Amino acid sequence: MNSSVSPAKEKSRLTGPPRAARAVDPIVLQIVEGTLNSIEAEIEYAIERTARSPMIREAHDYRVGLFDRHCRKLTGRSYSAMPNAVVRDFAPDTMRPGDVFLMNDTYLTEGSIGHLPDLCSTVPVFHDGEVVAYIQAFGHHDDIGGRVPGSMPGTATTVFEEGLAIPPVKLYAEGVRNDAVFTIIKRNTRVPDMLAADLDSEIQACVMGARRMAGLFERFGTETVEACFQAILDKCRDIYRNELLPKIADGEYFWEDYVEHDGVTDPKLHKLALKMTKKGGCITLDFTGTDPQSTGPINWPADYAGGAFLIKWIAPILRNLADTPERAAEIHVNEGVCEIFNIVFPPKGTLITPEWPAATNARSFVLLRCLGLLAGVVAQAVDGRMPADQETIRYTGFFGNDATGKSFLSREVLGGGSGGRSYADGSDAIHIVPDSRNQPAEFTETRFPLLVEKLALRTDSGGAGKRRGGLGYEKHYRALVDCRTIVTADRVRLGCYGLNGGKAGQPFCVTVDAEGRPRDLGGLVDGEPVLAGQVVRVVTTGGGGWGDPLDREPEFVQRDAIEGRVSAEAARQDYGVVLQEPDNQVDAAATIKLRDKMRAGRAARSVMIDRGPGFEMMLRGEAKPRMRSGV
Repeated sequence: MNSSVSPAKEKSRLTGPPRAARAVDPIVLQIVEGTLNSIEAEIEYAIERTARSPMIREAHDYRVGLFDRHCRKLTGRSYSAMPNAVVRDFAPDTMRPGDVFLMNDTYLTEGSIGHLPDLCSTVPVFHDGEVVAYIQAFGHHDDIGGRVPGSMPGTATTVFEEGLAIPPVKLYAEGVRNDAVFTIIKRNTRVPDMLAADLDSEIQACVMGARRMAGLFERFGTETVEACFQAILDKCRDIYRNELLPKIADGEYFWEDYVEHDGVTDPKLHKLALKMTKKGGCITLDFTGTDPQSTGPINWPADYAGGAFLIKWIAPILRNLADTPERAAEIHVNEGVCEIFNIVFPPKGTLITPEWPAATNARSFVLLRCLGLLAGVVAQAVDGRMPADQETIRYTGFFGNDATGKSFLSREVLGGGSGGRSYADGSDAIHIVPDSRNQPAEFTETRFPLLVEKLALRTDSGGAGKRRGGLGYEKHYRALVDCRTIVTADRVRLGCYGLNGGKAGQPFCVTVDAEGRPRDLGGLVDGEPVLAGQVVRVVTTGGGGWGDPLDREPEFVQRDAIEGRVSAEAARQDYGVVLQEPDNQVDAAATIKLRDKMRAGRAARSVMIDRGPGFEMMLRGEAKPRMRSGV
């Protein structure tokens, strides 16, 4: 039986109904909202300054969330986890000042923690002896045990291979740490000192944030602050309902997208299906038709808390319907957006409703596809006025022993190009986690036995279009010792789709240069051997293009060629622009002639969405299995 559960009703079951909204002083509301944003930023800055791991301190792969007593997210700069599971297992009236809760179990955190490296701390906020809010932080920790260093085995088939799963537990009781729990956690990681330091960083930053939040209640009182909270949520709801949703005509729209490998079985198209029904001020998203859960670790349990995490994750896509990019940037997404979405999940046992103990560590594949799903289905309703696709999370790394015999583990998140938009090219080398970044070469080379020989934009990786897709990374690492490489990446065959006549971007690829013959590893690699002196080359995805490439202004193509973003060959083949050597001047007459010839040779009807040649290859069953390495 399909399940369609209102997030508001599910939260009410856990926390009780929200207090009725009332009129608030606009000046006080502005102060409260500004203070919440300031608290979120302060917590993030404190973590960045005090954490030890490269993944958190250098790559900034962590998130902070502020919630009211009903577990409703108040801040909207980025996604975060949810405190629902803590409230489910620990009644608020049993909580005391100084309590801190910890969790990472994918199946017992209401769908808000997708894989075990994301340890999440929760601190309740007190005023007048009762819980009035929650502060959370989760970070992607370098290792939490499991079969492979980094705790993301690409060939895992169960959660038991992925590391230590922690259901919601009370790590601190009234300020006193449970050292037995802490000892168990440290014993189950390959980097105990670093993990302990990162946890201390996140917890103490949340404690600081809780003090700041409590000060807000002390200043204005519970009734006024909670009225402001409700007004903040209502503002988000109303912006979506009154400003964005009217851009979508009432009706039903369909789209599907795919993950093309799961690390265990042979490559195939794992389908994610979506039917969107828009009626008035409400959207229903029905994922019925999604393929069964995978043998490998690409599953994501999204069907908890009425799909509240899923809604908050994908709803920001609709900001692209705002009248201007500047207006879109002003719209922050909080719990209020859940009131305009209903989610229909398929029965248990699919990619987004997996049954425990299905492996989940590569859930980012499905998580990111859900963004593309909503963008693709909305694009059909608004004549293509949405961005083309992007894929901006992939994990690479190395592990082994350095020249002194000391073990090392290097983990890095590399982004990619974003999709072209109706008004602008896609952005180059972005990360979907705000403020995230690649690891500085100087840091890598001083801490690990690696040399970063190249870090550049990947020429021609962005999909061709009137507005070109953003470029991905090209990064080369030379190993200074015998070691192993680990990779968790999607889009190794299916490029990010192009939209409204634009072309798909180039897919991801990682190779090891073995005696001049590159060895293609694929996207899920648990520990491929790399010998000292060999070079691992990582090239990440480019965003899809938007609009007909033959409509792109020749001077824009010329500029791209001068800057090395587009080769002269691609300028001719993809854009029909003839550039003259040696200074890339546009041959205007030859360009007009070539473009006329290319238009005449095309099919009469172009598709709204271009998936690229890899899709047709997989439909024909021509995708070859990549090597599956183990430790």
